[in-house]
Amino acid sequence: MSVALKKVALVTGAGSGIGAAIAERLAQEGYRVAVNDLSAEASARTADAINAAGGEAAPFAADVSSEDAVREMIGAVVAHFGPVDLLVNNAGHGHQAAFTDISLAEFERMFAVHVRGSFLMMRAVLPSMLDRGEGVIVNVASQLGQVGGVELVHYAGAKGAIIAMTKSLAREVSAQGVRVNAIAPGPINTPLVEALSSDWKKAKAAELPLGRFGEPAEVAGAVAFLASPDGALFVGQTLGPNSGDVML
Repeated sequence: MSVALKKVALVTGAGSGIGAAIAERLAQEGYRVAVNDLSAEASARTADAINAAGGEAAPFAADVSSEDAVREMIGAVVAHFGPVDLLVNNAGHGHQAAFTDISLAEFERMFAVHVRGSFLMMRAVLPSMLDRGEGVIVNVASQLGQVGGVELVHYAGAKGAIIAMTKSLAREVSAQGVRVNAIAPGPINTPLVEALSSDWKKAKAAELPLGRFGEPAEVAGAVAFLASPDGALFVGQTLGPNSGDVML
Protein backbone atom coordinates (compact mmCIF):
# COMPACT_ATOMS: atom_id res chain seq x y z
CA MET A 1 0.00 0.00 0.00
CA SER A 2 2.74 2.44 -0.84
CA VAL A 3 1.77 6.01 -1.68
CA ALA A 4 3.43 8.61 -3.80
CA LEU A 5 6.40 10.12 -2.04
CA LYS A 6 6.18 13.58 -0.57
CA LYS A 7 2.49 13.53 0.29
CA VAL A 8 1.78 15.29 3.57
CA ALA A 9 -0.12 13.74 6.47
CA LEU A 10 -1.18 15.61 9.60
CA VAL A 11 -1.99 13.45 12.61
CA THR A 12 -3.46 15.05 15.72
CA GLY A 13 -2.91 13.61 19.18
CA ALA A 14 0.13 11.79 17.86
CA GLY A 15 2.35 12.14 20.90
CA SER A 16 1.55 8.63 22.14
CA GLY A 17 -0.70 5.63 21.76
CA ILE A 18 -2.79 5.23 18.62
CA GLY A 19 -1.79 8.61 17.22
CA ALA A 20 1.92 7.86 17.46
CA ALA A 21 1.41 4.47 15.82
CA ILE A 22 -0.56 6.08 12.98
CA ALA A 23 2.12 8.73 12.43
CA GLU A 24 4.85 6.10 12.37
CA ARG A 25 2.91 3.87 9.95
CA LEU A 26 2.18 6.76 7.57
CA ALA A 27 5.86 7.68 7.56
CA GLN A 28 6.64 4.10 6.57
CA GLU A 29 4.10 4.47 3.75
CA GLY A 30 6.04 7.44 2.37
CA TYR A 31 4.24 10.41 3.87
CA ARG A 32 5.94 13.41 5.34
CA VAL A 33 4.21 13.60 8.70
CA ALA A 34 3.16 16.64 10.69
CA VAL A 35 2.94 15.36 14.26
CA ASN A 36 0.49 17.24 16.45
CA ASP A 37 -0.03 16.90 20.17
CA LEU A 38 -1.11 19.18 22.98
CA SER A 39 2.30 18.49 24.50
CA ALA A 40 5.29 19.89 22.64
CA GLU A 41 7.51 17.29 24.29
CA ALA A 42 5.29 14.41 23.20
CA SER A 43 4.94 15.62 19.61
CA ALA A 44 8.71 16.08 19.36
CA ARG A 45 9.30 12.59 20.74
CA THR A 46 7.17 10.98 18.04
CA ALA A 47 8.68 13.13 15.28
CA ASP A 48 12.19 12.30 16.47
CA ALA A 49 11.41 8.58 16.44
CA ILE A 50 10.12 8.81 12.87
CA ASN A 51 13.16 10.73 11.70
CA ALA A 52 15.51 8.32 13.46
CA ALA A 53 13.85 5.47 11.59
CA GLY A 54 14.48 7.14 8.24
CA GLY A 55 11.14 8.89 7.78
CA GLU A 56 10.39 12.59 7.61
CA ALA A 57 8.40 14.29 10.35
CA ALA A 58 8.14 17.54 12.27
CA PRO A 59 6.33 18.37 15.53
CA PHE A 60 3.52 20.90 15.79
CA ALA A 61 2.15 21.36 19.31
CA ALA A 62 -1.33 22.87 19.53
CA ASP A 63 -4.70 22.52 21.26
CA VAL A 64 -7.06 21.37 18.50
CA SER A 65 -10.05 22.74 20.39
CA SER A 66 -8.74 26.31 19.93
CA GLU A 67 -9.64 28.02 16.67
CA ASP A 68 -6.64 30.33 16.86
CA ALA A 69 -4.25 27.49 17.68
CA VAL A 70 -5.54 25.40 14.77
CA ARG A 71 -5.20 28.31 12.36
CA GLU A 72 -1.63 28.95 13.45
CA MET A 73 -0.70 25.27 13.31
CA ILE A 74 -2.08 24.75 9.80
CA GLY A 75 -0.15 27.81 8.64
CA ALA A 76 3.03 26.38 10.13
CA VAL A 77 2.47 22.94 8.62
CA VAL A 78 1.83 24.37 5.15
CA ALA A 79 4.89 26.60 5.41
CA HIS A 80 7.05 23.64 6.43
CA PHE A 81 5.68 20.79 4.29
CA GLY A 82 3.10 22.21 1.91
CA PRO A 83 -0.67 21.57 1.83
CA VAL A 84 -2.10 18.65 3.77
CA ASP A 85 -3.08 15.61 1.67
CA LEU A 86 -4.21 13.42 4.56
CA LEU A 87 -5.72 14.56 7.85
CA VAL A 88 -6.13 12.10 10.70
CA ASN A 89 -8.24 13.50 13.54
CA ASN A 90 -7.05 11.42 16.46
CA ALA A 91 -6.68 13.90 19.34
CA GLY A 92 -8.66 12.66 22.32
CA HIS A 93 -9.53 13.25 25.93
CA GLY A 94 -10.41 10.55 28.45
CA HIS A 95 -12.53 10.71 31.59
CA GLN A 96 -14.68 8.14 33.36
CA ALA A 97 -17.54 8.97 35.71
CA ALA A 98 -21.13 8.08 36.45
CA PHE A 99 -23.49 10.33 34.50
CA THR A 100 -24.65 12.23 37.58
CA ASP A 101 -21.03 12.94 38.51
CA ILE A 102 -20.00 14.44 35.17
CA SER A 103 -19.50 18.16 35.58
CA LEU A 104 -20.50 20.61 32.89
CA ALA A 105 -16.85 21.59 32.51
CA GLU A 106 -15.81 17.98 31.93
CA PHE A 107 -18.66 17.42 29.47
CA GLU A 108 -17.73 20.53 27.52
CA ARG A 109 -14.04 19.66 27.47
CA MET A 110 -14.86 16.21 26.09
CA PHE A 111 -16.84 17.70 23.22
CA ALA A 112 -14.33 20.50 22.71
CA VAL A 113 -11.44 18.13 22.05
CA HIS A 114 -13.27 15.45 20.09
CA VAL A 115 -16.05 17.26 18.24
CA ARG A 116 -14.99 20.89 17.99
CA GLY A 117 -11.40 19.81 17.44
CA SER A 118 -12.33 17.55 14.54
CA PHE A 119 -14.57 20.26 13.08
CA LEU A 120 -11.88 22.93 13.29
CA MET A 121 -9.23 20.69 11.78
CA MET A 122 -11.43 19.58 8.88
CA ARG A 123 -12.54 23.14 8.22
CA ALA A 124 -8.91 24.27 8.15
CA VAL A 125 -7.64 21.73 5.59
CA LEU A 126 -10.71 21.19 3.45
CA PRO A 127 -10.56 24.33 1.23
CA SER A 128 -7.12 23.38 -0.07
CA MET A 129 -8.20 19.80 -0.67
CA LEU A 130 -11.26 20.94 -2.60
CA ASP A 131 -9.18 23.38 -4.65
CA ARG A 132 -6.85 20.53 -5.63
CA GLY A 133 -9.69 18.05 -6.14
CA GLU A 134 -8.17 15.45 -3.86
CA GLY A 135 -7.60 14.66 -0.22
CA VAL A 136 -8.35 12.14 2.50
CA ILE A 137 -9.71 12.66 6.00
CA VAL A 138 -9.85 9.88 8.58
CA ASN A 139 -11.58 10.59 11.88
CA VAL A 140 -10.86 8.42 14.89
CA ALA A 141 -14.08 7.62 16.70
CA SER A 142 -14.71 4.66 19.03
CA GLN A 143 -16.91 1.61 19.18
CA LEU A 144 -18.48 3.30 22.22
CA GLY A 145 -19.86 5.89 19.81
CA GLN A 146 -21.82 3.03 18.23
CA VAL A 147 -23.01 1.13 21.30
CA GLY A 148 -22.48 3.45 24.28
CA GLY A 149 -20.52 2.83 27.45
CA VAL A 150 -21.26 2.75 31.18
CA GLU A 151 -19.72 5.75 32.98
CA LEU A 152 -18.66 7.10 29.59
CA VAL A 153 -21.77 8.97 28.44
CA HIS A 154 -19.85 12.12 27.53
CA TYR A 155 -17.07 10.20 25.77
CA ALA A 156 -19.43 7.95 23.83
CA GLY A 157 -21.59 10.93 22.91
CA ALA A 158 -18.64 12.81 21.49
CA LYS A 159 -17.45 9.81 19.51
CA GLY A 160 -20.95 9.26 18.14
CA ALA A 161 -20.97 12.86 16.96
CA ILE A 162 -17.70 12.24 15.10
CA ILE A 163 -19.27 9.31 13.24
CA ALA A 164 -22.25 11.45 12.24
CA MET A 165 -20.00 14.30 11.08
CA THR A 166 -17.96 11.84 9.04
CA LYS A 167 -21.01 10.56 7.18
CA SER A 168 -22.38 14.03 6.58
CA LEU A 169 -19.15 15.54 5.28
CA ALA A 170 -18.55 12.50 3.08
CA ARG A 171 -21.91 13.09 1.40
CA GLU A 172 -20.99 16.71 0.87
CA VAL A 173 -17.48 16.49 -0.59
CA SER A 174 -16.87 13.01 -2.02
CA ALA A 175 -17.89 14.02 -5.54
CA GLN A 176 -15.28 16.76 -5.34
CA GLY A 177 -12.43 14.34 -4.77
CA VAL A 178 -12.15 14.33 -0.98
CA ARG A 179 -12.77 11.02 0.79
CA VAL A 180 -13.91 11.14 4.41
CA ASN A 181 -14.07 8.03 6.59
CA ALA A 182 -13.73 7.03 10.20
CA ILE A 183 -12.41 4.21 12.31
CA ALA A 184 -14.00 3.11 15.57
CA PRO A 185 -11.40 1.21 17.59
CA GLY A 186 -12.39 -0.97 20.47
CA PRO A 187 -10.29 -1.10 23.64
CA ILE A 188 -6.67 -0.57 22.66
CA ASN A 189 -3.66 -0.77 24.98
CA THR A 190 -2.98 2.96 25.23
CA PRO A 191 -2.47 5.42 28.11
CA LEU A 192 -6.10 6.56 27.72
CA VAL A 193 -7.46 3.05 28.26
CA GLU A 194 -4.94 2.34 31.01
CA ALA A 195 -6.43 5.28 32.92
CA LEU A 196 -9.80 3.52 33.15
CA SER A 197 -10.65 1.41 36.19
CA SER A 198 -9.32 -2.11 36.48
CA ASP A 199 -12.85 -3.39 37.00
CA TRP A 200 -13.97 -1.83 33.72
CA LYS A 201 -11.01 -3.27 31.82
CA LYS A 202 -11.49 -6.75 33.25
CA ALA A 203 -15.20 -6.78 32.43
CA LYS A 204 -14.62 -5.39 28.95
CA ALA A 205 -11.94 -7.92 28.05
CA ALA A 206 -14.32 -10.72 29.01
CA GLU A 207 -16.89 -9.42 26.51
CA LEU A 208 -14.59 -9.44 23.48
CA PRO A 209 -14.90 -12.36 21.03
CA LEU A 210 -11.19 -12.03 20.24
CA GLY A 211 -10.41 -12.22 23.95
CA ARG A 212 -7.95 -9.34 24.06
CA PHE A 213 -7.54 -5.62 23.65
CA GLY A 214 -5.89 -4.38 20.47
CA GLU A 215 -2.51 -2.77 19.95
CA PRO A 216 -1.98 0.73 18.47
CA ALA A 217 -0.15 -0.65 15.43
CA GLU A 218 -3.19 -2.75 14.54
CA VAL A 219 -5.33 0.38 14.41
CA ALA A 220 -2.72 2.22 12.35
CA GLY A 221 -3.09 -0.38 9.62
CA ALA A 222 -6.77 0.51 9.19
CA VAL A 223 -5.88 4.18 8.71
CA ALA A 224 -3.18 3.31 6.19
CA PHE A 225 -5.69 1.26 4.24
CA LEU A 226 -8.31 4.03 4.13
CA ALA A 227 -5.66 6.51 2.98
CA SER A 228 -4.39 4.22 0.22
CA PRO A 229 -5.69 3.65 -3.32
CA ASP A 230 -7.05 0.33 -2.06
CA GLY A 231 -9.54 2.33 0.01
CA ALA A 232 -10.87 4.30 -2.96
CA LEU A 233 -14.43 2.95 -2.68
CA PHE A 234 -14.72 3.63 1.04
CA VAL A 235 -16.79 6.77 1.55
CA GLY A 236 -18.43 7.79 4.81
CA GLN A 237 -17.60 4.41 6.33
CA THR A 238 -16.62 3.54 9.88
CA LEU A 239 -14.18 0.65 10.06
CA GLY A 240 -14.07 -1.26 13.34
CA PRO A 241 -10.74 -2.61 14.60
CA ASN A 242 -12.48 -3.58 17.82
CA SER A 243 -11.69 -7.24 18.70
CA GLY A 244 -15.23 -8.17 17.64
CA ASP A 245 -16.92 -5.93 20.19
CA VAL A 246 -19.16 -4.41 17.50
CA MET A 247 -20.09 -6.40 14.42
CA LEU A 248 -21.77 -4.57 11.55
